[in-house]
Amino acid sequence: MHDGRMLFDANSTWNKQEWRVDEVAGTLIEQGKVRPFIVVGIPNAAENRHSEYYPQKPFEALSKQKQNALYQLEKYPGHKLFASNVYSDNYSRFLVKEVIPYIESNYNVNKGAQYRYIGGSSMGGLISWYTLLNYPNEFAGAISMSTHWPGIFSHDDEVFVQFKQYIANNIAKLSNQKVYFDYGDSTLDAMYPKLQAQIDALFMAQQYPAKLWQSQYFPGEDHTENAWANRLHIPLEFMFRKTKQAAAE
Repeated sequence: MHDGRMLFDANSTWNKQEWRVDEVAGTLIEQGKVRPFIVVGIPNAAENRHSEYYPQKPFEALSKQKQNALYQLEKYPGHKLFASNVYSDNYSRFLVKEVIPYIESNYNVNKGAQYRYIGGSSMGGLISWYTLLNYPNEFAGAISMSTHWPGIFSHDDEVFVQFKQYIANNIAKLSNQKVYFDYGDSTLDAMYPKLQAQIDALFMAQQYPAKLWQSQYFPGEDHTENAWANRLHIPLEFMFRKTKQAAAE
């Protein structure tokens, strides 16, 4: 999971919120609702987070003029939204080529793509589906909560069109992978419902098996760790629920 500093301990986060990943996952495992799993939290690159998580190939598909205009945007006065050139391809490669081999070599986990999942929220939602599409043979599924479909912090058709086009061009790479999207409609999530509907239409047009993907709408929910924590059990159960074979084992 991305944004690793935000996952486990509200005492060490910037906004005193957390995903409560350990509590949510632990409860599901103890209740026998899911097969046991571990969560590896990868910290973001702080001021470089937007450059790290923004899907690189859709960004590079924009005109040079548009790219330069995006690089001039400020998150707040004196601080660029993109603190460096977009480098999410390197981040995805790091996960696949360095993090996963390290975990599978040093921890008592099942090895192989059928046991690996990737997940995050907001910009972390973008990099989750993007990494899955670029490495479909390395993951069994992706969780994208409150996916930040605008890409920046204002409505921009050009940006979203490239995300949508990239998914349309690459969704055929997926076969049995599970994909989970969700969104609210308050604070930053208010930008998402109409955009998520277009992504959902892609999956339906592709006739992606209904049992393998979900798009969940949570009216009134906002763009916070508390909101994601309150519904985290839903995607975790979707990804890790016990099969009859797993229960027998």
